[in-house]
Amino acid sequence: MKKVMLLFSFLIIAVNIFSQGFKVKAEGAQVFSFNDNNGRNQATFFSTTPLEDVNGLTTEINGTISFDVRNVAGSLKGQITIPAKSLKTGIKKRDEDMKGSGWLDVEEFPVISFTIKRVLELKSLADNKLQAKVSGDFMVHGITKEIVVDATMIYLDENEQTGQISPGDLLGVTSKFTITLSDYDIDNMVLGKRVSDKIEIGVNFVGNNKGN
Repeated sequence: MKKVMLLFSFLIIAVNIFSQGFKVKAEGAQVFSFNDNNGRNQATFFSTTPLEDVNGLTTEINGTISFDVRNVAGSLKGQITIPAKSLKTGIKKRDEDMKGSGWLDVEEFPVISFTIKRVLELKSLADNKLQAKVSGDFMVHGITKEIVVDATMIYLDENEQTGQISPGDLLGVTSKFTITLSDYDIDNMVLGKRVSDKIEIGVNFVGNNKGN
């Protein structure tokens, strides 16, 4: 009897987790595109050296994310990509060194990407706002490692205000996570300065389901 009750409880918990999603006007599967030519979407990275902090930025974010609005945890898929050559730190010589063969080697490895594998945790913060822990494959310098990222997703139904940004429903995504350079065979020396082996990465981007 106890085993039956435990199994029943587990099934209830599983259904609650994997049926969790947005409570919005849209129904069924939605596909959001994040290809933005207006510089609105951003990815940042941060590290330290003995002399200064290094802040980097790119606005060239591409990719798609898809899910069933009522079952985000069980259906979330997608990939986000960044051209490695688009990364900038504000100093031309440092950028050239960072993109060279001694570091990112952007000619040999032109793409940085994150591919969603599965949702580990999902929490509803509001009808149109979810907080998740997402497992995925992060690739940089030609090497792929599975990592877990914390992400917040906000779904906005199409209206007059959202139309000023982009047609269709909008999906906003923010996330912060840390990678270890040595895991990707990247030397942590830039212009003779040793940077931290840990790099903090943040992303903030908005996509639409009209493909524009």
